[in-house]
Amino acid sequence: MAEKLALLRKKNGIATVTINSPKTCNALSPSVIAEVVKALQKVQDDSSVRAVILTGAGKAFSAGGNLDNIEEMVTSRKTRKYIFDIAAIVNLILDMPKPVIAMVNGIAAGAGFNLALACDIIFCARSARFAQSFVKLGLIASCGATYFVPRAVGLYKAKEIMFTGDFIDAERAVLCGLANRVIDDDKLQKETYGFAEKLTRGAPLAISLMKKVMNHNVKQNFQNLLELEVGIQSLCVESEDHKEGLAAVRGKRPPVFRGR
Repeated sequence: MAEKLALLRKKNGIATVTINSPKTCNALSPSVIAEVVKALQKVQDDSSVRAVILTGAGKAFSAGGNLDNIEEMVTSRKTRKYIFDIAAIVNLILDMPKPVIAMVNGIAAGAGFNLALACDIIFCARSARFAQSFVKLGLIASCGATYFVPRAVGLYKAKEIMFTGDFIDAERAVLCGLANRVIDDDKLQKETYGFAEKLTRGAPLAISLMKKVMNHNVKQNFQNLLELEVGIQSLCVESEDHKEGLAAVRGKRPPVFRGR
């Protein structure tokens, strides 16, 4: 029997959803996406759950898009489906009537970074690293990046982060406003669960309604922006630069982009 790609554990009013594909650094394949969606849907409808923790198995939170699936995005229809499938996770987190904490235990890159940004609170291990790595594949930052990042760090810092695709360490992420706390690796679980327990003792209706009000503008604008991202991404996947970016990653060499 194949191991589940998303693990769901519930204890003391806290639900933990773990992306469980450590061999791929929890890359977001269609199978992984489907199981994470299913787990979050179960949590959403469970009145016994007061707080949710989203994390990754092994040494990564999520490396983002699965390379094989990115290579298959050769038409606008396939591009649209893949990005909107990932966006289904983002929407579930935004609409979740209870607080969601991202427990970032390692690399959070590309769409994986954006899953963390969709959460209400982000706690990260000291070894965690973040990157909007799309540009290194000749793609635009998508799956909500162009919405979340500028609002977290400001327009100019967001452009630096997305134009370079460089990794950001945990300390800088907190200083930039991309995470709430950086915690020593061996204490990450204890502190995250301690904070989640604190939230379970709060007024659930008040917390749910505060989240709904604060996410109101996010939800209104996010869908429009996602449509724009998908349209532009469809152009990028047909470019020579995208093919070069994929070949460079596969060949473990620096890409040579030509702007076409």
